[in-house]
Amino acid sequence: MIKHMIVWKLKDELHNKEQKARELKVALENLVGKIDGLLEMHIVTNALPSSSGDIMMDSSFENNAALENYQIHPLHQEIANNLVRPAVQQRLSLDYEV
Repeated sequence: MIKHMIVWKLKDELHNKEQKARELKVALENLVGKIDGLLEMHIVTNALPSSSGDIMMDSSFENNAALENYQIHPLHQEIANNLVRPAVQQRLSLDYEV
């Protein structure tokens, strides 16, 4: 199994960061069952004030091929291009095998 973790820092100029975080959470978590090999998707939006990021994605994939498929899948690309990238100023990721 492959874990794919991302931490996003939202743009400072966003008017309602909480609303945007909820929107991203719903859109991304709804990908489970729609993309082969995507096993789990958990979006954390309740970061403590001590955090340097605003949102964390914790996702699990059957294998590395499934993660690669997810990256280019049209449903993921639509969310990434239309919801995530316009709202994010910084992104860090970490992938590892379990």
